[in-house]
Amino acid sequence: MLKIINTGAKSNLPFTPAIIAGDFMYVSGQASVDPDGGAIIKGTFEEEMRRSIENMRSILEAGGLSLDHVINVKSYVAEQSDLPEYNRIYAEYFSLPVPTRSTIMGVLGTMLKFELDCVAYAPNTRQEAL
Repeated sequence: MLKIINTGAKSNLPFTPAIIAGDFMYVSGQASVDPDGGAIIKGTFEEEMRRSIENMRSILEAGGLSLDHVINVKSYVAEQSDLPEYNRIYAEYFSLPVPTRSTIMGVLGTMLKFELDCVAYAPNTRQEAL
């Protein structure tokens, strides 16, 4: 089964916000953008990270899931100096047991400070796996 998720945060760029394939939902990279039109909203690292996660959350919810269903996160952090704040904020959104995670630094140029994408598992939350 494939299901296209075109609600939640939207973009004017040529990609689908999320696709559900079987039991998994794949969410495209989410950044600090206006959720209704995709225009970049600049801010502090914290503002951009929170806006990115909220955009991802709205897409997950459009597919009937939550952050607790997320099993893998890939994060892109522009500046290494933001890593302590990144880890602090991340822990506010992802409760134990946390998803698997990869973090890549220095790849966003000057347009963004943060971006992330994820894979979620529809049948269960991470907490149900304990």
